[in-house]
Amino acid sequence: MATRRREMTRPDASPAPRYDRAEPHASALIESLRAFGYTPQAAAADIIDNAVSAQARTIRLNFQWNGEHSSVSFLDDGTGMTAPELVEAMRPGGRGPLDARAAHDLGRFGLGLKTASFSQCRRLTVATRRAGGAVVIRRWDLDYVGQMGEWRLLHDAHPGSESLLEPLRQLPHGTMVLWEQLDRLAGGSARTDARAHKRFLAMTDTVENHLGMVFHRFLEGRGRLQMFVNGQPVLPWDPFLCRHRDTQYLPPEGLRHHGHPVSIEPFVLPHRSRLSADEYTAAAGPGGWNAQQGFYVYRNDRILVAGHWLGLGFQKDEHYRLARIRVDIPSALDAAWDIDVRKSRARPPGSLREDFVRIARLTRERAVEVYRRKGRPAGRSTATSAPTALWEARVGASRTDYVINRDHPLVTAVAARLGPDAAALRALLGLLERTVPVERIWLDVAEHPDQPTRPFEGIDPAEIESLARDVYQTLRASGLDQEAARRRLEAMPFGERPDIVTRVLQEERK
Repeated sequence: MATRRREMTRPDASPAPRYDRAEPHASALIESLRAFGYTPQAAAADIIDNAVSAQARTIRLNFQWNGEHSSVSFLDDGTGMTAPELVEAMRPGGRGPLDARAAHDLGRFGLGLKTASFSQCRRLTVATRRAGGAVVIRRWDLDYVGQMGEWRLLHDAHPGSESLLEPLRQLPHGTMVLWEQLDRLAGGSARTDARAHKRFLAMTDTVENHLGMVFHRFLEGRGRLQMFVNGQPVLPWDPFLCRHRDTQYLPPEGLRHHGHPVSIEPFVLPHRSRLSADEYTAAAGPGGWNAQQGFYVYRNDRILVAGHWLGLGFQKDEHYRLARIRVDIPSALDAAWDIDVRKSRARPPGSLREDFVRIARLTRERAVEVYRRKGRPAGRSTATSAPTALWEARVGASRTDYVINRDHPLVTAVAARLGPDAAALRALLGLLERTVPVERIWLDVAEHPDQPTRPFEGIDPAEIESLARDVYQTLRASGLDQEAARRRLEAMPFGERPDIVTRVLQEERK
């Protein structure tokens, strides 16, 4: 029960302040710590942060399905902790956001281990050991805290769970975090519940993909961090396709806020026609193409925000899906950027908003140009590309019509060969133009935005080669020499299959 302190006199003769102790009820607060809004993947990333801060080189996650007795464990080979360090790490709010931290420390509020774990489980056990030391164990059991009404941190594993901690004993140093009673991941499901098991496996895949994105810088390069989920290596996901030749690098910029650097580098990804099917699927990222557009905010090489316009007034739209902007900030700017407990929200400070809006607008403009021009250089004139574009859009006051380019080399070649009968060709083209199923195409694209539209994708190469041969022969028959016909053929979608173009030309030389 709260007690009121009697007034005392301090040495300077001024009365001491009067106060009550209003300590939070353990059972109520510990349940409230579960409500920070973590997803399973964000919670897992928070646990990984601690391992990285402990200089781990290998991290192993194990998602073990066993119905209501399922568990998730995180094992790392970091420096480990002593018993007093472990108790402090298990204390909610052990280190605050104002405490000084090392440059490699990914922490922020001193809550991540607890709030991330409590959001997914009701029993959190941490076992750790320093090099040359014994294994130390501490456990939070939310049901036990609720029953006792006190912050009682237990000193051992739950009876029957000791074997789950055995992998740590095989390491000279490191830490294992164990989640049990996964009421929000497995609930009261039976081990034989196939649907619950399927959801558990899908969640495991989501976590793996998320970690590959958030920690991709740690997973890349020599001396990199190794991470495994159920024995499978977590692969890094590069949001910017830095190794692709058609990725556009816009000029980087260096800004400063309160003396601290903020670096920005915009990218425009290649049009889908420049990507193979596998490249296109991989580049979509965990959330898909539309969801992954926008800013990527890194803090100490760890992604905080992946694909967001940061409340700058821009909406995610299909036309801007190729725009991705990399931002690096130091941990010293956490407060200025409004970093939240989950480390999944960030907003640029007011003094930087104007620059961020300007950079976002420029990147979006360039991205929509690439999107509409199918990857052709943005500065290319329409006059140059018009002769080889089969379809043209004619924008009127109240409607847009799609017409076949009568100057296309294949159209002119066929018309020339038909001579007086070219009127039939014109009639056919006119009929095609007036019956284009625009609404059907629009609906299909809206319902399946990620459906491949790459020219000739999924078509038998023999069929493509046969078509290329027919087009080439028609061009040659129209009077074009071999070099001119080759250039026209390469300016069409056949240009993406130089092997086929080469074979077609070689056939003529034989």
